[in-house]
Amino acid sequence: MNHARWQERIQIARDLHHGDPCIAGTRVPVVTIVSSLAEGMSAAEVMAEYPQLSTEDVYAAWAYAREGRST
Repeated sequence: MNHARWQERIQIARDLHHGDPCIAGTRVPVVTIVSSLAEGMSAAEVMAEYPQLSTEDVYAAWAYAREGRST
């Protein structure tokens, strides 16, 4: 996945998780994904916990955090 394209997969809306960044089309916060990865879960394990996520969604969350965005 092109890490510059996370903007297509992450949305911030005031009425969705109090404006926290989430994966578009889901209610899964970016911070949940990034925290899970930081705690040692693999992308496959995160997707097993949240089957609505794709590999690209997980990479987008990681790219968002890597750019120093607030999660």
